[in-house]
Amino acid sequence: MNKKDIAKIRNQFKLNSRYMKIREIFNVYVKKESGEIYHQVSQPFEMLEQEAQELFLTNFKKVLTGGLDSKLFELKFRRDVEESTQMILFNGLHAASTEDWKEHMLQIVAKMFEHAKYEFDTVVTFIRGEYQKATRKRDMESEEGGDDEVYSSEFVLCSLNKTDQPKKALLFDYIEKEFKSNNAVDPIINLAAPLAGFLFPAFNDNAADVNHILYNGGKANQPSEIFIVDVLQCEEIITAVEEKDSFDQILKIVVGDEVDSKVISNVYEEIDKMVQESQENEQNEESEPPKLDSKDIERILEASGVEDVNSDKVEHAFKSVVYDEKYEIKASSVIPKSIKIETKIANVTINPKDLKNIKYITFNGKKCLLLEVDEEVVVEGFKLEEAEL
Repeated sequence: MNKKDIAKIRNQFKLNSRYMKIREIFNVYVKKESGEIYHQVSQPFEMLEQEAQELFLTNFKKVLTGGLDSKLFELKFRRDVEESTQMILFNGLHAASTEDWKEHMLQIVAKMFEHAKYEFDTVVTFIRGEYQKATRKRDMESEEGGDDEVYSSEFVLCSLNKTDQPKKALLFDYIEKEFKSNNAVDPIINLAAPLAGFLFPAFNDNAADVNHILYNGGKANQPSEIFIVDVLQCEEIITAVEEKDSFDQILKIVVGDEVDSKVISNVYEEIDKMVQESQENEQNEESEPPKLDSKDIERILEASGVEDVNSDKVEHAFKSVVYDEKYEIKASSVIPKSIKIETKIANVTINPKDLKNIKYITFNGKKCLLLEVDEEVVVEGFKLEEAEL
């Protein structure tokens, strides 16, 4: 799934959505440490009060919010599994009755708490519904397309949320006109920050892909290996941060520890070109997010002005870091959003493309960081005087 596909589904989680119909909601309250189910309840989603619907819809949006390969991960189900989570979800998705659907979802809950214990009570929420997407925009002249022609897919979404104990507070009773302590003991379900969640199936090329699932790890770059491998029973993944670290290690082996800032800037520019070209061709069904193997890295380094680059050297570095010679690093994971240069005097944050405007020099026997700018510099409202070196 790409960012646009996820955003389109996420945006349909709203009241009276035209393209999404949530049929049922199933909440399971699980006790801490023991993992025992204390209570469970299912009902048609439309039977909830509007305020409750809005709270849950916000929660479902959170499950589909986050950066790809940092918080959101498209996972592939393993094939060598008996009574797999994939089949449980598939059978639950197409269950003829609510009771059958609940039974399958409870199997998922059992897997969740067989492998993890929490220090707080949790609530697992499942919804089952239908997502539609217009095959093409409506033609105003022929009045064809739009809602008349749609892709339609059933889906299951799950959200795992913690419960918080209400804080003690002092209240003012308007009727009795007196101050009272808050004696509330009911736990509060934290719907604003899901611990984990998933959407099944994944959606690619406007079609449901039952061999993949979209997983939310809760916190950026902290996916749960237990949840991925033991609960969802999917193949292990590598985060964007891990891929960036692998790429940096490969560069250090090939280029060395010291490198000109312009070379690093050129490397990021070359990779950014690949990413931009891919985004421009997103409408092409054959277009896929660009990935880097040893040959791509060799070409990028040569184009960036790195000397003495050869296939054997790059391939050796790639294998020593990645181990799997068939693995490819996502280009989008490699480019940092910003680069921070830290010194004892000051910290400088710049765009990777502007790194070529930074030079590390020695002037009058002192180490200096030279920043090339094309405009006047203003500090605390004053223009700095320009001096010639």
